[in-house]
Amino acid sequence: MLKSKRDRGRILTAPGLKKLNEALQEWSDRYNIRGTLTEIEAESGVGADTVSKIKQGREGADLSKLRQLFAAFELTLTNGDHRSAKLDDAEDAGESDNLPAARETARSNRSVKVFVSYRSAEPDRELGKQLETALSAIGHTVFTAENNIRLGDNWFDRINYFLKECDYLLLLLPPTVSQSELLTYQVQQAKELQDSRPDKKPIILPIRVGFPLNVPLNHDLRGYLYRIEQREWQKDGDTPILIEEVLKLLAETPAPVKEQPEDLTPNQVLEISSDEIPLPSAEPELPGGQVDVASQFYVERPPIEERCYQTILQPSALIRIKAPRQMGKTSLMARILHHGTRQGYCTVPLTFQLVDKSVFANLDKFLKWFCAYVGRELHLANQLDDYWDDIFGSKVNCKDYFEKYILPQIDSPLILGLDEIDRVFQYPDIAEDFLGLLRAWHEESKRRDIWKKLRLIVVHSTEVYIPMNINQSPFNVGLPVDLPEFNAGQIQDLAARHNLSWSDAEVEQLTAIVGGHPYLVRVALYHISRGDLTIDELKESAIADAGIYSDHLRRQLWNLEEYPELAAGMREIAAADSGVQLKAIQAFKLDSLGLVKLQGNECVPRCELYRQYFRSHLSAIG
Repeated sequence: MLKSKRDRGRILTAPGLKKLNEALQEWSDRYNIRGTLTEIEAESGVGADTVSKIKQGREGADLSKLRQLFAAFELTLTNGDHRSAKLDDAEDAGESDNLPAARETARSNRSVKVFVSYRSAEPDRELGKQLETALSAIGHTVFTAENNIRLGDNWFDRINYFLKECDYLLLLLPPTVSQSELLTYQVQQAKELQDSRPDKKPIILPIRVGFPLNVPLNHDLRGYLYRIEQREWQKDGDTPILIEEVLKLLAETPAPVKEQPEDLTPNQVLEISSDEIPLPSAEPELPGGQVDVASQFYVERPPIEERCYQTILQPSALIRIKAPRQMGKTSLMARILHHGTRQGYCTVPLTFQLVDKSVFANLDKFLKWFCAYVGRELHLANQLDDYWDDIFGSKVNCKDYFEKYILPQIDSPLILGLDEIDRVFQYPDIAEDFLGLLRAWHEESKRRDIWKKLRLIVVHSTEVYIPMNINQSPFNVGLPVDLPEFNAGQIQDLAARHNLSWSDAEVEQLTAIVGGHPYLVRVALYHISRGDLTIDELKESAIADAGIYSDHLRRQLWNLEEYPELAAGMREIAAADSGVQLKAIQAFKLDSLGLVKLQGNECVPRCELYRQYFRSHLSAIG
């Protein structure tokens, strides 16, 4: 005997599933439990398998079980909360309207795992929840930080798990994305996973929430999301259209990824286009990454800038910029390049941090990529095949390519800005040869006219702990630039640019918390100038989980948790009332992260903010 279509059971609609999920979330929060299937079964009397089936929406459940589950969590099941398990039922066809494209997606029998990443503020959270509901209702597995990270969980471990497990990263980008180090971290991790996997997963789907497409992303995100199509959400009416597009996309099997060996260039160039620096009359900028050359919020640290401008115009110029993270290295390099451009020089900025791992496979591939990238930025045709002869080795071939092809093709000096060269340090075999090659070119420029055209800027955070012959290292020649923190006068000047009339006492209050750290100072001034908080409130809330530095501090905490020896060292430093002596490599790495200051052989926290935060959060590490 054939079963009737009613015997197929009922499936929750998108609104019904959303209602249930919100009730379950409220219940688990109220009793501080994880809300597992077993716990839901104990509370409702509905079997765990049935609960799972109801939540996933892939099979129909008995209507009485739906009513029982809803009633257990003080909900009333209405007609709009459920539909037939068979989408083709004519009388129920209208009930599926809440799930755009659900019919086509369900028929594809394709179930994927999706990590929906959104912040807790509105409207991002509401859009994220609606996407989660729509995806879950048709059988996709959805991860969110809100639902899948519980009290006591390690946030970064869980995020890493979601990224490794998911097929898609559905990324909601808010207007404040420039300041979000945690969001940038997620994208960075996703890109590294893509590079290491043949299927190039997770696939990133960026959606700008109230964040127009013509507004630039921060320095790192521009590189990571290069060539990835983005969508824009502006109002509630955009939601069903966006959900429909996402559902259709997930219903399709992604096309195989084709290797493109001819595209050897990195995904990012620095912004150095503006010809004039504007007068100091602009709205406060949300800090994040490189400060644009046209920004009024770049603070000069005399005599550094002027000395760099003069040096780069000299034959054989080599400038070495070293400072911890977020101290302004990339911004200074961009200004030097901009100065060179205004003198009629050719300039090529190159950011190693955003180069695919595959480029570092071996020295030959790396140097071919390096030559191809520089040539492409100069709009020169790729002639590698004409100059690359295996019998001579990679370094000779690379030198010939510059000497006999690139440099003769240009009529003016060439400035190469090599940013975040620390990335190369991770590959010692490549680093030793490449850095030795740069030093050899620098020496050649003192003897031969063709090499006098080449000027170098080398930017790095970490100490160079790769053993190198002193005569082969580029780190003991040229102009060394070690960027200092802002002094009191520079902070007061920057406050004035934020339309704040600060006294010396207010400057002292800020420096007592964050010292002169450029990024931390700018974040504080931005929020204070907008009226988000006062300097007194900052003092009370600086290390709070919801404070203005929460994102930055959590990212730094993750950096330490990834390396237990660094976490242990920082714990010791934060707990001490005086300097602590660590192993040289530990001290170098903590300094490169910007967490400590080196005073002779001893380390101290870079600022009181770090001392208090890490004393509290690293206390469990022995």
